[in-house]
Amino acid sequence: MSSTITDSLSASGTASRPASSRGPQLSGDFSTFLTLLTTQLRNQDPTTPMNTETLTQQLVQFASVEQQMAGNRTLTQLLELQQAGQLAGTADLVGRRVTLETETLPLQGGRAEIVLPRAGKAQQAVMEVRDASGSVVRTATLPLGAAPTSWSWDGRDLRGQQRPDGAYRVTVSGRGADGATTPLTFGVTGLVTGAVRQDGALMLRLGPASIGFDRLREVGAGG
Repeated sequence: MSSTITDSLSASGTASRPASSRGPQLSGDFSTFLTLLTTQLRNQDPTTPMNTETLTQQLVQFASVEQQMAGNRTLTQLLELQQAGQLAGTADLVGRRVTLETETLPLQGGRAEIVLPRAGKAQQAVMEVRDASGSVVRTATLPLGAAPTSWSWDGRDLRGQQRPDGAYRVTVSGRGADGATTPLTFGVTGLVTGAVRQDGALMLRLGPASIGFDRLREVGAGG
């Protein structure tokens, strides 16, 4: 019976699971362990009781599972407190323009801006803006200079029609002097209108767009 308890806990994969997903699993293991242990003690042969060393090992295992459960609860509480503090700290960003390294392009008040790096291996930046359905609504090619530059989109599509404010997707690729395509790091600039905790992550709101706080690269002036 002692091997049954050990095998049951091992098969559950407790040791291999990340701390963030182990809470319910550990709780189940804890209850299973208690059930198996009490059943084993209740049904053991009185003439051949459980070996003291075996019982001690199982009780240690019992305590270890309980400790892991308590540790996971503490880590969860600390993470929630940290995220709450980060959320409160974003209040100063509301109303300020920021630059984020992301492919999400927020069109706010009929304006969107892409920040491009200085020229290097790439001499030109080729931009492509798509809507939520994946359709291309605007393209542009801009020469890169000795200093970082930017490109502003007025929200008009390829037919000259004004697109509504929203979260668009932009891809930017570099083009060398020989016409070869090369990777290009870029950013987007927008006005922070709020912040929210979403699926355990802190998100900045730029009008209709939500972008991870970890994508923040630069904070500018208000408005």
